[in-house]
Amino acid sequence: MPPINAILETVLYGENLAAIGSFYSEVLGLRRVSDSYPRGMAFRVGAESILLLFDPRETRRDGGQVPTHGSTGHGHLAMSVEPGQLDAWRTHLTSRGIAIEREVTWPTGARSLYFRDPAGNSVEFMAGDFWPR
Repeated sequence: MPPINAILETVLYGENLAAIGSFYSEVLGLRRVSDSYPRGMAFRVGAESILLLFDPRETRRDGGQVPTHGSTGHGHLAMSVEPGQLDAWRTHLTSRGIAIEREVTWPTGARSLYFRDPAGNSVEFMAGDFWPR
């Protein structure tokens, strides 16, 4: 079979796109590369990945360019950060009033910091190698 290159897009859902869009751009510093309000918006993450934020009420409507989609409940997204920057991220997030939900040091030595976006999605910053290469 032909190879798959990478995961190109990851989607999180939330009904208040203005709030979650501001969170990812202003708090996390991601660059917005597309805005199709009220349906959704796209942010560049690193060199090759896109984070899509969609309003599930819009993506469940049939008749659009792409098939209907959505999820129920809160999603999860993990982003890689440099090992020496995890403490700086904790300081930055707490200074913006964002509660750190959990911190984990994994058996591999990798460390994770968990917090929530305004839609309740679980966001993780991971520093170090966790998954086998």
